[in-house]
Amino acid sequence: MTTQNKTKLKTLFELLKPNNVLTSKLLDENDISRHLRRYYQDNGWIESIGKGAYKKPGNNLDWHAGVNALQFQLNLNIHVGGLTALILYGLGHYLRLSQETLYLFSLLKTRLPKWFSDYNWNVELFHKPTSFLPESIGIKQLDVNGITIHVSTPERAILECLLLAPNSADLVECYQVFEGLVNLKPKLVSELLMTCNSVKVKRLFLYMAKKANHQWLQFIMPDKINIGSGDRMITKNGMYISEYQITVPKELAEL
Repeated sequence: MTTQNKTKLKTLFELLKPNNVLTSKLLDENDISRHLRRYYQDNGWIESIGKGAYKKPGNNLDWHAGVNALQFQLNLNIHVGGLTALILYGLGHYLRLSQETLYLFSLLKTRLPKWFSDYNWNVELFHKPTSFLPESIGIKQLDVNGITIHVSTPERAILECLLLAPNSADLVECYQVFEGLVNLKPKLVSELLMTCNSVKVKRLFLYMAKKANHQWLQFIMPDKINIGSGDRMITKNGMYISEYQITVPKELAEL
């Protein structure tokens, strides 16, 4: 092996951290060619997890590693949100989940690479491309198990839950989580509601906030939030809430 190739192998070993995904893009940036990658695979130094991604042989990966690679190696405008984000903040203990679901939100037309979609992360994967909120508001970096990922703040995450309701998120469970959101930041909540383009989400949020009687609600100025006009039937055969012109499940209205 030449000195140059030994240097590249050393670089590879430095990149091969535990619970870490190496994408072809990152390896290309470090001058590790496709030919060398095949050579490293044949010698058992790296293991493919699908076209365009590798890991340390025998190393168990979790979804945090995959998401980190999407965000920081492939630079995809995608983030962890909804119920997954709320669980990461310790705010999802009301939920009755039979299997953990990884909720990912992204800009419209964003596609997940096949290696990520096909790999078994031991979670159910749910990806929602949407433009209902600007990507510049309510997303922060969070360190999870030593891995940095972009995650919705609780203020944004609950709006994402409501976006998916009632088809992909249970409204009663959303409200049970909502009751625990006692420390939301009014300024950020206001900014998100004013820039949100989903009338359904805004009406549900204001309805739940009033129902939960959170202290921070007094600092929200509803006259600056456009909640549209006309009725919105969130669910069939539910109960009509005249103040917000929405029809919600009877179980929710009677809580």
